[in-house]
Amino acid sequence: MRRAGAAALLLWLAAAPARAHEPAGPPLSFEPPAPGTYTLQRIMAAPDGEVLDLDGRAQRLARFTHERITLLALIYTTCVDPEGCPRTLPVFDAVRRAVGDSARLRERVRLVTLSFDPERDTPAAMRGYAGRRATPGRVPWVFLTTRSPAAVAPLLDGFGQDVRATTSRGHGAPQREISHVLKVFLLDPAGVVREIYDSTFLHPRTVLNDVETLLQER
Repeated sequence: MRRAGAAALLLWLAAAPARAHEPAGPPLSFEPPAPGTYTLQRIMAAPDGEVLDLDGRAQRLARFTHERITLLALIYTTCVDPEGCPRTLPVFDAVRRAVGDSARLRERVRLVTLSFDPERDTPAAMRGYAGRRATPGRVPWVFLTTRSPAAVAPLLDGFGQDVRATTSRGHGAPQREISHVLKVFLLDPAGVVREIYDSTFLHPRTVLNDVETLLQER
């Protein structure tokens, strides 16, 4: 076990609940296993396809899912469910701070937020959603969208993310609503999904323990 990096990470985790300015998520109902005491299975290869960055430039998703450990969230910016997409932001914030504080980890981890609602989440909308989070820092956080529902569909299929759009025709103008279950993916540097978090298990402590476990594999 790489004691120096792991010790710094575990010290941060122990102190995190006491730091009011660092959102650590709701209390866990269980004690996560220590890093390196378990194995993360190879679930599936992450899909590849065209995505758009905040400047509207076409990129390959594979550019952002290889060479580093990647935490990738599939979201849409107008989601208001507190246990859904908005949950990813404070968790990613906390993970980014913890990783950025570790000289050993910051060069090996990235964060990715990918919208599955390109009709509303244009590159300009994603830029507004990202705000200062898109500013280059010690740990890259990339915000992406796609050109169209047809472009994002194979990516959703590849990740096994079920998304259903419906139109509500109540009072006033029709309202488009999206139904989905929150999924956040942890990928190893080879672009293989090693863990999938739902709202119950998406917590900085579980994510950081899993990151450390992947690093110990190498």
